[in-house]
Amino acid sequence: MNASPAAQPSKDHSAARRIFNWFQFQTADWLRTEGERWIFVAKAMLASFSALWLAFRLGLDAPYTALATTIILAMPSSGMVLEKAFYRFLGTLVGCSAALALVGLFPQMPTVLFIGLALWVALCTGGAAMHRNQQSYSFVLAGYTAVMIAVPAVDAPANVFTLAVTRVTEVGLGIICSAVVHDVFFPRRHSRAVMRTVQARYAGFIDFCRKVLEQRITPADAELNHLKFAADIAALESGRAAAFFEAGHSRSHTRQLHAFNAAFMTALTTFYTLHRLSHRLRAASANAAGMARVLALVEPLEAHMAAALRDDLTAARLAQMRNALANDIIAARAQLAAGPAVERALQIDFDTAVELLERFAGNLADFATLYHGLAQEKRQQVSDPGSYSPKTPPAIIVASGVRAGATLLITAAIWYWLAWSATINTILMATIFCALASSSPKPTVLVSQVLIGFLIAMPLAFITEFLMVAKADNFYPLVLAALPLFAFGAYLSSGPRWAGVGIGLGMFSATLVVPTNLMRYDVESFISSELSLTMGVGVAYLMFKVVLPEHTMGHRGHVAAALWREAQNACSARLHRLKRRFDNRVRDLLSQVNAAAGPAPNAETRAVVRQGLTLLELGHAVIELRHLLAASHAGAARDSLQAVLHLLAAYLHAPSRASGERALQAILDAGAAVRAALPDAHPERRARLHTALTDLHSIYTSLLDQLSGEPHVPTPAA
Repeated sequence: MNASPAAQPSKDHSAARRIFNWFQFQTADWLRTEGERWIFVAKAMLASFSALWLAFRLGLDAPYTALATTIILAMPSSGMVLEKAFYRFLGTLVGCSAALALVGLFPQMPTVLFIGLALWVALCTGGAAMHRNQQSYSFVLAGYTAVMIAVPAVDAPANVFTLAVTRVTEVGLGIICSAVVHDVFFPRRHSRAVMRTVQARYAGFIDFCRKVLEQRITPADAELNHLKFAADIAALESGRAAAFFEAGHSRSHTRQLHAFNAAFMTALTTFYTLHRLSHRLRAASANAAGMARVLALVEPLEAHMAAALRDDLTAARLAQMRNALANDIIAARAQLAAGPAVERALQIDFDTAVELLERFAGNLADFATLYHGLAQEKRQQVSDPGSYSPKTPPAIIVASGVRAGATLLITAAIWYWLAWSATINTILMATIFCALASSSPKPTVLVSQVLIGFLIAMPLAFITEFLMVAKADNFYPLVLAALPLFAFGAYLSSGPRWAGVGIGLGMFSATLVVPTNLMRYDVESFISSELSLTMGVGVAYLMFKVVLPEHTMGHRGHVAAALWREAQNACSARLHRLKRRFDNRVRDLLSQVNAAAGPAPNAETRAVVRQGLTLLELGHAVIELRHLLAASHAGAARDSLQAVLHLLAAYLHAPSRASGERALQAILDAGAAVRAALPDAHPERRARLHTALTDLHSIYTSLLDQLSGEPHVPTPAA
């Protein structure tokens, strides 16, 4: 008996399925891009008008404050919303407390009060510039909240407590609505974005290492990659901090991310040192037969490692790679020994390359192990190496505080001179945006975008207020009247290109369009407020243009000076976690340069990057040498190494050709003393002495680079 044929789907069913699949395919990309933006707009509007409705129901004096809070807190992910909400509330509490204290200390003394406010704002803005993360937002809020409470209380100091309580209540209401909406309705978990960043970092670094080992990247392109990696390190730490506020993010996961970032920086620094050594060998091999011979032994080792990086770096594959590298090194040493005797400098070059390859293989194994633990969501017992710590050059911190304090005093003088009551808005807007933009590498661009948003909002807000909101007889027509304007601002703020314009449009509209419980439609007052608010942002723009314009985040002159200071600290700071702190701060400074330079750094910026990477190599060698000295016994070798550190610190403190030459000679003398101690040393000490020779070699070549500006090959005496 033959089996019956399978039933065929009807033509209608097949056609419907094909249409559905086609529609799903066509809309998939839209859902990942525009769809996500419109979901963000919908959530922002739900949070905004929920806060506004509750503010009306509770009879709050300024319902627009709750609405404005939700607009400011509208962020792409729930973790970012919760993080910013926490620091906004904290900053609001501190700012209100400061306002109460200042008004209580200086009642009926407006001049002294404004001086006190200027000092407070300067201090808070400096703190914001120092931290450069959501913690900095707390400092910003603490500064301008004090101004928002204290300035209206200048003529009526008895009202300051009521103003402070009302402000905290309204901001708290906006925070609750934003947190609930963004965490409950279509939540976007930031922890997922963090894992995508981790995966991209791992894949990008492995690909970069393979291309460098295969000689498919020029040194200039490698420097730009290091600059981007520095920005990635800062971005991962920022993302981790936001994910920390989400449910399910444990402290052990935080430690794993810290360890992942630390392992990445260690592997990146070792690989950079290896790459520079290989580049020096290639540059000199054309004119020196001995160098060509060493290069011929080192290049196959790098090629074999590059081939190994093409596979997935599982634990078994990593063990196989390290065993193969050990065998290759044994064979290369035997080949070098079997040939003619080489000069001491060439032997040091070979030994240094071998040690760096072994060290990089170990660093890579640690990095890959941590990555696989994160990717597979396995809890790993890791010692917390400390979080990535941003560090801003002191001159920029001071300049940010001075600029913000001066802005407050200047706008207060304008208020006194014009006798225009609406100038209070100018004081507030100028102070707010001088503080907010202080941590931006391009503050004038940020403030100009906000100013454009204000200018666009001026006619739109007027039309919305007097032609639409004025006709609303209850809350729901009010929502319909105001929704297009606020949705337009939220849509603009959801994309990176026009985010500043969207924020400006939303803030301006929230301040002017939203009615109060006792509504007054006054055209003259409305236009006066429009002009004063816009004038405040214009004053902030002019202050960044005129007052210390070169003292902005990521300015290459300040970063270059800070890099030298970090190299000095490597010679003298306490050793506990010094390597991690040094790595953090140098990478953070390079990240600041990257943010300020944009996608196409100019020649001057590239020079700062090269100098930073050279100082990074030098600093790591110095720190390792200091660790060796801390564990060594007294003797000629130890004394000579101490002399190297002393003269190198003197050179870094006051760079000159003479001090550099003295440090170079001390390195040569130390190399001779260390080699003299090798024959009588026991195996453990002999290993430390060989490591000291490798560190001296790195310091010597890095110092030559600093003195000449171009890579140099060490002389045989090294």
